[in-house]
Amino acid sequence: MKNTRFLLPLIVAAAILFAGGCSAKPGNIGHKSGAKTYEYTAISRGTLEKTVSASGSLKPVATVNVLARMSGKVEKINVDYNDTIHKGDVLAELNTDMLRLQREQQAAQVFKARANYNLQLINYQNQQKLAEKNFISEYELKTGKATLDIQAADLSASEASLRVIETEINQYAQITSPIDGIVLERNISEGQTVVEGSSSNSTSLFTLAENLREMQIEAGVGELDIASIHNGQPVRFTLESLPGRNFTGVVEMLRIVPAVQNNVVSYTVIINVENQDGSLLPGMTCAVDFIVERNENVLMVPNAALRYQPTSLSADEIDAMVFNAGLIGMDEDQRKAAIEARSQVKAAQSSAPSSQAGTGIASLVGGGQTGPRPMGGPGEARIMPSGGQGGGRPAAARNTVVMRNLWYINSEGKLDVMRVRTGITNGTSTEIRSTEDLEGKQFILREKI
Repeated sequence: MKNTRFLLPLIVAAAILFAGGCSAKPGNIGHKSGAKTYEYTAISRGTLEKTVSASGSLKPVATVNVLARMSGKVEKINVDYNDTIHKGDVLAELNTDMLRLQREQQAAQVFKARANYNLQLINYQNQQKLAEKNFISEYELKTGKATLDIQAADLSASEASLRVIETEINQYAQITSPIDGIVLERNISEGQTVVEGSSSNSTSLFTLAENLREMQIEAGVGELDIASIHNGQPVRFTLESLPGRNFTGVVEMLRIVPAVQNNVVSYTVIINVENQDGSLLPGMTCAVDFIVERNENVLMVPNAALRYQPTSLSADEIDAMVFNAGLIGMDEDQRKAAIEARSQVKAAQSSAPSSQAGTGIASLVGGGQTGPRPMGGPGEARIMPSGGQGGGRPAAARNTVVMRNLWYINSEGKLDVMRVRTGITNGTSTEIRSTEDLEGKQFILREKI
């Protein structure tokens, strides 16, 4: 009972103090900021980039698969992986023993066909002389001419077959490089039997790259970010195998055929990169940043400061302070219009059901471009440019004006808020577009526990 007698006055006093604090006006709430400990940040100048991140892999700009032009056994291989080659260099040689025997056999056929042709030619010339003296009929003369033509055709066919065999020995048996470049892959070994390239069972013998001094990245970009990618766009990328180094490239092509995997839609973007020092190798995985926008020497603030919201204020108090901060910079007519519109919204809210309490404020914000947005929470306001219909188009999104809140302790030691127009963000800091010189000004980053 003694404890109860001592505790009761303390509870009553605490209740009175709490009630007095809740009934304080928003303008006086900042006076109690001394009870809170804050961590501050200063607005600074620097360079900001808005980027789209993706991943990809390095590949040669152009590769050539070399196939065999005839079937046979590999006799000799003259090149290996990473060898530099020139157009016409012999990469491998096939065994030609059987072809040489076939050439001898076909040469004999040519000799025989030529002898038959010469014999028939003599016979036909003799028939012509006899026909002039009417010793043979016209039929016999024409028959002799037809036999001569047949022998000539047999001779031509035999000579053509011989040239085919010689071509196989002198050209097809030697697998040559069609380009200047480097050997990326060698898929054969000596003694292996290869199949002629037109066969369905044929495989690539060598894979050649034209030039590794110029390479390309095939990066996959999600459908939400692909609208920010265009030809000629600068790109920055890094490699896990080469930490600490940054490389650059340029977007060459955006392939419009989508790739769908696990219901995720992405598009392939081709990026040209230079590899003068040869440090980039095919197959390396790249972390790619597409530079969408870059602004230099701009005011910027950490994103955490824009997200900060005082825990010592109620939603209505924050709303009132943000509204008053938004009136700064307006002329008299705009202020009157904004205050009148806010009063109408408040009146509508007080008479509307609780489920519709936020509808009036939302309608004021959407239609009242002449006045500030009375927002609670982080206090973000988006105002479309005049004539813009929005519609989710990227061009309209880039022109959207975004107003955010920055909280600070004013000269009287009270909590105060400033409405600022923001620009691009890199995910950590955001650009502040202000006519005032805010560089070095301190704003609340977070509350210390």
